[in-house]
Amino acid sequence: MSGDEERDGVRLTNLDQSLFEGADATKRDLVDYLDAVSGRLVPQLAGRPLSVKRVLRGQKPFMQKNTPKYTPSWVRTVTVWAQTSQREVSYALCDDRRTLLWFANQRAVEYHPPLVRADAWDAPTHLVIDIDPPGSDDFGAAVAAAHLVRRAMDDSGLRGAVKTSGAKGVHVFAPLDGATSTEDVAAATRALAVRAERLDPGLATTAFIREDRGGKVFLDSTRAGGATVVAAYSPRIRPGAPVSFPVSWDDLGSVVPQDFTIRTAAALLADRDPWAELMPEPQPVPADLVEQGRTIPVARVQAMHEGKRRARARRNG
Repeated sequence: MSGDEERDGVRLTNLDQSLFEGADATKRDLVDYLDAVSGRLVPQLAGRPLSVKRVLRGQKPFMQKNTPKYTPSWVRTVTVWAQTSQREVSYALCDDRRTLLWFANQRAVEYHPPLVRADAWDAPTHLVIDIDPPGSDDFGAAVAAAHLVRRAMDDSGLRGAVKTSGAKGVHVFAPLDGATSTEDVAAATRALAVRAERLDPGLATTAFIREDRGGKVFLDSTRAGGATVVAAYSPRIRPGAPVSFPVSWDDLGSVVPQDFTIRTAAALLADRDPWAELMPEPQPVPADLVEQGRTIPVARVQAMHEGKRRARARRNG
């Protein structure tokens, strides 16, 4: 039995196949889950050039940005110039359930929208700190670091919401009013991470180079503007097929990422949309955060220069 069927005009195929090794789920489980949460997931994806991570049978997972030639004509797309690869990329815009189901049938498991909309490329909608603990068993440390970020936000006049990443860490989102440029939001993000780090430098670090982190939780401030972050409710290609899931600040310490999977998350949601409920109203970016951030080097650029310096030192040493 191939398990084929049709929903919303989309032919769904091979639904009874295993989703990926270690998923403990089938392609049908993926389709059913995404269909169940489509009303909550699509609003996060709509109007944003979408990258997805797919996993085909017998292949390693891969990130897809450019829409394939066989993409249906009814899937909306937007063309974006990719500076790094020096080419135009045709991104899909997942604006409706039908498009989401088509992606599900393509075995697109992870959904990574940027922090901007296609029609407002220089107006980030969120400021994000990606909290990355050193190991897969350090979620408690990630939670503690998230509360540092929350304290730094409170002290800076910002409010935010938190979700599990679906992997080993958490994401803190602060919704913005769209009045601040990508460059200035990036600066404010760097400053916020530094302020959180200073609250407990024994726990958290902003060191971009992994070997410089000393086993601490990494506060990643590089997600700004066109950078992508996995969406709330998106599954992850991880053992057990976990889901990035919204959690209240008060409940964050009593959950683990494995509590939320494509088999359990829809039932936990029932008819609610906690990501929308927990998200504060859009807010301006505090000017003092921007000013402080402008004095902090861009992490990736700083790391590149430091890597070159260390390589020279090794050659000359």
